[in-house]
Amino acid sequence: MFVTFEGLDGSGTTTQAELLRQHLEEAGRDVVLTREPGGTELGERIRELVLGGPEISPWAEAALFAAARAELVAEVIQPALERGADVVCDRYLDSSLAYQGIARGLGVDRVLALNVNAIRGILPDVTFLLLVDPEEAQRRSGPPGDRIEREGDEFLREVDKAYRELGSAFAGRITMLDASASADEVAKEVRDRLPGLS
Repeated sequence: MFVTFEGLDGSGTTTQAELLRQHLEEAGRDVVLTREPGGTELGERIRELVLGGPEISPWAEAALFAAARAELVAEVIQPALERGADVVCDRYLDSSLAYQGIARGLGVDRVLALNVNAIRGILPDVTFLLLVDPEEAQRRSGPPGDRIEREGDEFLREVDKAYRELGSAFAGRITMLDASASADEVAKEVRDRLPGLS
C-alpha cells in the first residue's frame, strides 16, 4: 500500500504520516515513512536548495522537485513496494500539481508531463488531502520559515484553492479530510478510510 498526505504547511501532513506509520507498525506491517522533497541524500540537498536557497523561477523549481522525486522513487518507494512494504509519504506528486501546476500557473498537464518519467507510473493508492483554513494553517505553522512559506497570504490562498481543485478532479484517489479537528481525530478518520485498518 502506498499512502500520501497532502495539504498546506500547518495542515498536519507530517504528524498524520507519522501517526499512520506507528499504527501500521503496531499492526505488524513493514512500513517505510519518507517525505518530499527529501528522503534521499540528493533529495535532502534539493530540499535545502529549494526551501532555503535563492529565488528560483517556477520551471526550475518544478524541475528540482521532479529530480528529488525521481531519486526518491528509485531509491526508496519502488524498492519498498516491490518487497511488499507499505510506503507512507509526506507529500508527493500532488504538491507539484498544486504549487507549481496551479498556484504558479505552469499548468497541471505540463507539470504532470514533467513528472511522468520521474515517478515511473507509481501513483499512491490513497492520497489524504488535509484541508484547513489558510489562516489557521499559518497560525499552526508559526512565523514563515522557508522560501515558499514567505510568499504571503495570497499565494497560500491560491495553493489552498489548487489543492481543492485537485481533490475534486481526482476524487477516486484523493480523499479530502477536515484537518481542523484534533490530530487523534484526523488519524482515526485516516484509519477508518483505509481498508482493513479501522
